[in-house]
Amino acid sequence: MFRLKAIALIVASLFLNSSSGGDIKYQNLSFAIPGTGQIVAYDSNGPIQLPETGDDFFGQDANNKLKPTNYVDNGNGTVLDVVTRLTWMKKMQAKMTLAEAQVALKELNKKVPSDWRIPSVTELYSLILYSGQVFGDKSVKLFIDTRYFEQPIGDVQIGEREIDAQVWSSTPFNGITMGRDRSQFGVNFVDGRIKAYPLNDPRNGSPNRMFFRFVRGNPEYGKNKFIDNGDGTISDYATGLMWQKSDSRKGQNWKDALAYCRRQTTGGFHDWRMPSAKELQSIVDYSVSYQVDARPAASPLFDFTKTTRPDMKSDIPFFWTGTTLLDGPIPGNMAIYVVFGTALAKPFSMLVDAHGSGAVRADPKIQNSNDIGPVYFGPQRDLQVVLNFVRCVRTMSPR
Repeated sequence: MFRLKAIALIVASLFLNSSSGGDIKYQNLSFAIPGTGQIVAYDSNGPIQLPETGDDFFGQDANNKLKPTNYVDNGNGTVLDVVTRLTWMKKMQAKMTLAEAQVALKELNKKVPSDWRIPSVTELYSLILYSGQVFGDKSVKLFIDTRYFEQPIGDVQIGEREIDAQVWSSTPFNGITMGRDRSQFGVNFVDGRIKAYPLNDPRNGSPNRMFFRFVRGNPEYGKNKFIDNGDGTISDYATGLMWQKSDSRKGQNWKDALAYCRRQTTGGFHDWRMPSAKELQSIVDYSVSYQVDARPAASPLFDFTKTTRPDMKSDIPFFWTGTTLLDGPIPGNMAIYVVFGTALAKPFSMLVDAHGSGAVRADPKIQNSNDIGPVYFGPQRDLQVVLNFVRCVRTMSPR
C-alpha cells in the first residue's frame, strides 16, 4: 500500500508542480474546474455569516478556495474561458432542433476557425454560476455571467415558462426518460440544473427545439485521468482532485454530510471537504446509465453503496454537494445533488427515470418533520430524498 501511495505522489508531482513554487497552476490541468461563484454561506434555511473551522456548515463552497471564473471578451463575438481554455460563442441563435444545430455548425465551420462544436454537457456545465437564483418557473438572476454571455429566458408571450431556455449539449442519454423518450442532456442557466431533455415532443412527436452555444478549443476537457492510489483514495490528474474511493455508506442531511467530510482522514489526509456541484459532476461517466447498464454512471474504480427505492428496487443514492441552490420562497434551504443512478420521479402511477443518470438536481437540506413516506415535488414530481450520501474530495496541491 505504501509503495503504491509513494508512486502516486511522484506521479502527482509530475502532473501538478509548476516550475515556480510547486502550487497547482490551473493552466497545466487539462480539465481545470472553475468555481461555482458562490461566495455567500448558507445554513439549512438561508444566508449566514461565513462559518469558521469547527463551526456547523463549515466546508461548503463559500469556505473553499475554488478557482474563480476568468473570462476574456475577444471582441469578435467570442469569449475565452481562461480556466478551462475553452472559447465560446457569446450569443445564441433562435432555438433549433438538434438536426438544425448540426447544419448551422457545418455552415459556421466553413469559415476560419473551423473547429467549432456542440459542447459536451460537462463543457457546458463549466459555465454555470450558483450566484444565480430562480423562483419556481420564474427567473430571478441567471446562472451564467451575463457580463460576458447573452442568455435569453423563455418567451411567456408564446406560452413558455421563463425557465424554458434550456441549452442542449452533444451528450445523449443512453436510456429513456419518462419511460418513453429518447433524450439529450442539457444545462438550464435559468434554473441551475442538468437533465436529459426529450429529442421529440411527446405530445405530437415533432423535434424539440432548444438553444445551442457552440464551443472550440481544449479537446481534453472532460476527460478524467484516474489512478487508484491503493489507500482508499483515487486521484484525477486531469482535474488535480483526489476522491474517496468509498462513499459515506449511509444517507444524511446536508449539515451532517458537511461534518462527515470534515472528520475524514482517508489516506492519512485531514483536508477532506464536500465537493462543489461542478467538482462532483466532473466524475460522471455520461456513456453509462444505471437504467441500461445496471451500474453507476462513474468509473468502476469508485465504490458505490446501493440503496432501496420506494418501489423496493435496488438503485444508487443521490450525492450531496457543497453548493446551495437558490430557489423558491426560502432561498438557501436547498442544496445541489448529483445522480449516478436513476433520477427518480413519479409523474404517473409508477417511478420512472425522469432526468437521466448524470442529472444535477436539488433537495431540501433537512427533512420536514411532518413528512411521512416518500415525498414527490415539482412539475415532474421528483423524489425528494434529503438523507443523501456523500463522497468527499480534496485538492492534491494548493490552488
